[in-house]
This record gives sequence, structure tokens and C-alpha cells, in this order.
Amino acid sequence: MPNLDLFRAGCQRARQGGPHPGHHRRRTTCQNAGAIRLTIRLRHCDSRTQGRQPGRKSRVETIIGDWDNPDSLLKLGALADVITLENEFVDADSLAALEQSGHSLWPTSSTVRVVQDKLFQKRALADAGLPVPQFGPAPDKASVVAAAKKFGWPLLLKKRRNGYDGKGNFTVRSAAEIDEAWTQLNGDANALYVEEFCPFTLELAMMITRSRDGETACYPVVETVQRDHICHLVKAPAPIPAEMASRAADIARKAVETVGCVGAMGVEMFLARDGKILINELAPRVHNSGHYTIEGCVCSNSRITSVRYSAGPWVPRRCVPRRRPW
Repeated sequence: MPNLDLFRAGCQRARQGGPHPGHHRRRTTCQNAGAIRLTIRLRHCDSRTQGRQPGRKSRVETIIGDWDNPDSLLKLGALADVITLENEFVDADSLAALEQSGHSLWPTSSTVRVVQDKLFQKRALADAGLPVPQFGPAPDKASVVAAAKKFGWPLLLKKRRNGYDGKGNFTVRSAAEIDEAWTQLNGDANALYVEEFCPFTLELAMMITRSRDGETACYPVVETVQRDHICHLVKAPAPIPAEMASRAADIARKAVETVGCVGAMGVEMFLARDGKILINELAPRVHNSGHYTIEGCVCSNSRITSVRYSAGPWVPRRCVPRRRPW
């Protein structure tokens, strides 16, 4: 019976014992792994929350350790047939040590390296000819002023690493707000980049699953509605014309192929006022915009992507909705 390892990669709040981003992703993945008789080992960062792990009713063993320590990861890798991730915060160099020692890791460290640094991510997408908002590095406050001359106000100042659900972003509306934004994001310690503000009419998203041989299967394009920067509502399918949905799906597929992701990838997009579709961000994992698939589709994105795709070359055929609750 194959073993599937999930690395627990948290942010500073998690290290301090606060709420853990990704908890629901671990739970659904563990539940689906149990349904197809996979054994799960969780790499977790904090022994204080071990009792709250989602796998206690599944075939799960929790291991406490530093996910960024290559030696620690190699010990874990020795216990597993395949390793996957439930978020993109594990350092890519540490993950590369696993691959160099012959362990099977999906998504690969090269995919994680591109996606976890949002400036690298934007560059990779732009270099592939995919539509993204204008962007640039922000090594200092002067670079923000220079970007404003090019993009106009407002603009977004963002952390390059470890941002999620609006954390790590600051909307800068004038030069007078640069100091506040820089302080809030701790720009002296964190690498930042700047991005054009996109006035959108809708936020779109799509879950795509990709096998090791490059075959893809796609869930419907959905609309996401945010509340306090957190996904609050998903409308599936998105209330947009078929031609527009097809265009969004093509962009999403090309984005997944560009970064070479195997397994789950959530592609967040903006529908701009002029009808253009721009990529916002990529997430190489089960994504909140796809949780509706648990009850709404024949096969949920948790079962397809984080379990079956990582554990073996299996391509789903039934991503379509099984009923229309909307």
C-alpha cells in the first residue's frame, strides 16, 4: 500500500500556534486518501497543535519537524513512496534535496520555486506571453514611485513570498502612503514587488489537474466573491458567456503548463472592465475556489489532484458537475 507524504508548511502565525492555513486542505486530502487506501504521513511544524491534526480518523501519522531542514525532509522521504504539498511555502531548495536523493515529489521543486516567489511567477507567465497586470521589482521606496509614474495610482505593493488571503498586500493610493505600506510589509526585511492595480468586474478561478505525462483535466471556470480578502462565495459555473469561459480556460491551461505543475493548480484571474482576462495568481495545490467540487462534482479536486495524481499516473474523466444547485 503506497504512502503519501504531505508537508505542512505554515507562516509565522502558524509557528506561534495560531490558526493554520491549509487545515481544511489537509483534512479533505486525508479523507480522500483513506477512501482509496493510501497511508498519509504529515510533516508538521508545531507539536502544540498535533492533537488538532485532521488525520486522526484517517490512515495518518503525524511527524513533527522543520520542513525547511533538508536533513529532516530526507528522513521523512525515506518513509514515503511519493511526496506532495498542501501549500507552496516550503522552501524550494529544501525540496530539491529530496529530488536529488531520488525521492518522488509532485509538484516538483522547480514548479514550487517559480510559484512561491510571486515576482518569479509573474515573470514566467509574462515570458510565456500570458496576460498579467504590469509589475516590477520593488527593492526600495524609490522604485514604488517610479512604478507609479508608469502604472499610475493606485497600485499594489506585495510581498514576493508567503502572502495569502490578502495578507502581504497593500494598496498604495498615493506617494504619501508609501512609508506606511513599506512599514506594514516590513520592506526592509522582506523582498517586495509592485503591481498595476486592475479594476475588474469579476474575479474568476479555475481548478486544473495535470498528470505526470502532461495530460490535463479541467473543472468549470467559476466566479469567486471575496469578503475581507478571503474567498466567501463560489459561483459555478461563472456567469459569463461561453466564449469568455473558453478563453479563461485556455489561459489557465497554458499557465499550468508554463510552470510544469503536476497535481492540483488553482488559477486566479481578473475579468477587467475592457473584457480582458488577466492572471492574478497561481496556487499549486487544492484551492478554496475548488471546494465546491466535494459535493458538486462526480470526483472532487481533492481526490483527483492531491491524492491520485501524486500517487500515480491517473487522469480523471469526470470533472463535470453532477448536479446544478445554482
